[in-house]
Amino acid sequence: MSTRRLVDPEVLPVLEAFPSLHATLETLPAMRAALEPLMKGAPVPDLPVERREIYIPSPEGHEVRAIVLQPTGLTGVVPALLHIHGGAYIIGMPDMNVPELMDTAHQLGIVILSVDYRLAPEYPFPAGIEDCYTALGYLHHNAATLGIDPARIAVMGESAGGGLAASLALLARDRGEFALTFQLLDAPMIDDRTCVRPRNPVTGEFIFGPSDNHFGWSCLLNAEPGNPGVSPYAAAARETTLEGLPPALIATGALDLFLDENVDYAMRLIAAGVATELHVYPGCPHGYAIAADASVSKRALAEKRAALSRALNL
Repeated sequence: MSTRRLVDPEVLPVLEAFPSLHATLETLPAMRAALEPLMKGAPVPDLPVERREIYIPSPEGHEVRAIVLQPTGLTGVVPALLHIHGGAYIIGMPDMNVPELMDTAHQLGIVILSVDYRLAPEYPFPAGIEDCYTALGYLHHNAATLGIDPARIAVMGESAGGGLAASLALLARDRGEFALTFQLLDAPMIDDRTCVRPRNPVTGEFIFGPSDNHFGWSCLLNAEPGNPGVSPYAAAARETTLEGLPPALIATGALDLFLDENVDYAMRLIAAGVATELHVYPGCPHGYAIAADASVSKRALAEKRAALSRALNL
């Protein structure tokens, strides 16, 4: 059934003008090429925030590109946020989030590092998560130079970036090398088994549908999704032991394909004793935030920033 009637009326016109992904191995290179200038060309707000590009040496021998956003005039040590962009594990770059992240850095008075992790299918799991771990290590190793407090580093991501953020929280806990104080998971893509489970009838019609989900997971895993033995560092919902993770905020739309997996993960975090907030926004499919002027988008953004402020003791 069509869920058009359920969509927030302020969000619907933008969603209907925005094409679904519908990527294939054949179309993906052209899709990336077409999207790149749009991602890099977003107007940058006139804010006192320094933007610089860095390249972080990785243990594997390559360099991980990242963008650092640092408000000018900060004094003392401040918290930091490691940001991980979305894009179904197959597209995207940190540049596309720079305008919003600059505003977040300015409003909260924090340093933000957004990581340009390697994408599938050219670089399947574990390439992307290891790049994110390298970026987390950079923040810890360079805390004094950056003027940040290593005890107040949060991770945040949207969609596939939210999936990587959730897996990074697991990886940091298990390796015991670098601490995270908070995880903000925005419509996280965390469970490949959604590809093989019966579909919730009101989810997944707009922006990102079941075929897109199947393609993204197939690229990341280099295998059919839903099979046994998938690592939780690829699909965080596969983890059976959630104790000891940092506090979390999970935000998702009531019409999002990821609704069920997001709510389930939040409930399992709560049952494991992890302080967890869950925000479900009525009338919102995946990617609703592209309707930036909609009341629900403004409210969701304000609530995410408020959660970061509380978690980072600002």
